[in-house]
Amino acid sequence: METNQAEPATTRAGMVAVVGSANVGKSTLINAILGEKVSIVSPVVQTTRNVVRAILTESRGQLVFMDTPGVHKAKYDLGRMMNRMARAAAEGVDAVLLVFDASRPPREEDEGWIRRLMRAEHEGRTLALLNKADRDPRHAEAYRRLWVSVAEEKQSAHTAEWMSASGLTGQGVESLTTHLFSLMPLGPLLFPADVLTDYPRQLNMADVVREKYAHRLKQELPHDVAVWIEKVEEGEKQWTAHGTVYVNRHSQKGIVLGAKGSLLKTVTAEAEKELAEMYGRRVKLVLWVKVEKDWNRNFWMLKKFGYA
Repeated sequence: METNQAEPATTRAGMVAVVGSANVGKSTLINAILGEKVSIVSPVVQTTRNVVRAILTESRGQLVFMDTPGVHKAKYDLGRMMNRMARAAAEGVDAVLLVFDASRPPREEDEGWIRRLMRAEHEGRTLALLNKADRDPRHAEAYRRLWVSVAEEKQSAHTAEWMSASGLTGQGVESLTTHLFSLMPLGPLLFPADVLTDYPRQLNMADVVREKYAHRLKQELPHDVAVWIEKVEEGEKQWTAHGTVYVNRHSQKGIVLGAKGSLLKTVTAEAEKELAEMYGRRVKLVLWVKVEKDWNRNFWMLKKFGYA
């Protein structure tokens, strides 16, 4: 008598939480692994404000990366919510990729992540990545010593596998990807093969606009800027997105607009070009600038932007 038995799975699929302190290069690293831009990147810390799922699908299976906000010392409600999102994302995953910036000494936030991952409830595999390996790696050993020191203090047997890479140059990225696949369980794909991210389109469009402002304004204003896309009209040849750029104070409105609206026009043009490349069609942005006093302390505004 013949029996129909399912063939054993040959592909691996799982979730990887990418965590670490602010501005260690998590988003750049994920974009390098996928070969596509999924998370926004800027030299300004705390650029990522939401948990973004980036999905790599290939013959070996599927890696679902959760790009988290960088944990930092929070002053306002926005910062505290970002920290909570990042810490929660490290639970219930198949592996945690803890990213360090090996070009600088360990900081308090780095030690905080090590301590959190050594708690009893964390059961996933931990891979500690010394990122920015293309720069001066003199501090790499300090991170290893810090791990050992915390483990001895906590009497923890939780270990980490150590690797180095550079999300900027691609050095070590393929070796990292191969190792992550080896840590994933055998099983079917978690998402359809043609899905690159499940991040909502309107939030992604808003993030691209905010990234352009971060590049232009550097440290002058970016943490006081929020972008919300109210609606997207999907025409056959063109999408038209209507949105608002929010600032905290009236004095900031002129900065975001620029002289005679020049900065808003520049940011709009740069964002439209990138979005057109992302979505394979022309994207027109219709943006207004509005003052919403202390939006980063307003729960309902934070909820609207997807941060709460």
